Amino acid sequence: MSSYSEIRSLTGSDIQEFSKGLNLRSKEEIFQPDFDINSGSGDKMSITIPTDTSISPDGSLSSINPAENGSRVPHTHVERHAGHGPIVRDMIIGFADGLTVPFALTAGLSSLGSSNLVIISGLAELCAGSISMGLGAWAAAIGEKEHYNAEEKREYEEVANEPDEETEEIYEIMGRYGVSREAAGPMVEALKQNPDQWVSFMMDNELKLEKPETSRAWISAITMGFSYFFGGFIPLTPYIGLKDVHKALFTSVGITVFILLVFGYLKTRYFVKSEKAALKGALQMVVVGALAAGTSYGIVRAINHARPVQF
Repeated sequence: MSSYSEIRSLTGSDIQEFSKGLNLRSKEEIFQPDFDINSGSGDKMSITIPTDTSISPDGSLSSINPAENGSRVPHTHVERHAGHGPIVRDMIIGFADGLTVPFALTAGLSSLGSSNLVIISGLAELCAGSISMGLGAWAAAIGEKEHYNAEEKREYEEVANEPDEETEEIYEIMGRYGVSREAAGPMVEALKQNPDQWVSFMMDNELKLEKPETSRAWISAITMGFSYFFGGFIPLTPYIGLKDVHKALFTSVGITVFILLVFGYLKTRYFVKSEKAALKGALQMVVVGALAAGTSYGIVRAINHARPVQF
């Protein structure tokens, strides 16, 4: 990876000369990550280039011998952001639903006093819920891909048939960040030389759509389905190991509350990177699970009181 050095600000005629230099360069060079334009307000523009590269007043770039560049200090910067990947998102959604929904169901059915009923119903719900979550994730991923392809096709048509309107949209997008038309001009002209890059820019910045992966649908379905089953099996295990349904209920509540606390804490800590927010997230997970289980238990118990179930 190249090191970067911030060079002088360009104003007035310097911008025009640099723009001419840009126009002489190929589109492949312009879009290399080793070259970055940081547009400021008004008629000012700053340029960031690799430390082993120099720029002349006419906008051309040339390499610098590292031995002749001893006065420059290479600068490296590592971005530290949470990787909010789709797989992590699916695991969290599946596991969270698996913890709360089967937990509420088994807690409600335990009021009927039969461990076998809780186990059979719980396993049936786990299987049906896992399949439902998996198919739902698959359908959502397919729909997301179809939507992206349709919007991309429409954007290609607009770039081909309405280039002036699309050019104005680029200026409008850059204007939201305080970049003037003069400063954005070189970038706009560079984009117009490559329809694929132009469309990609509009998809990212106008429509705010990310290109979905080809295998995303099946990966999402499997991830969410298994996460749901794994999360839902946790509150069910005490009913399998204990014959007394009431002891199993209290054991299930204790285990699930602990898992909800840990899961809520780690989930929030992973995304927000804050201790205070993580503790809040842990409490929120417990409150949601407790409300769901308590509501289910009360409803089933009330129905059974009105119309007792015969075993």
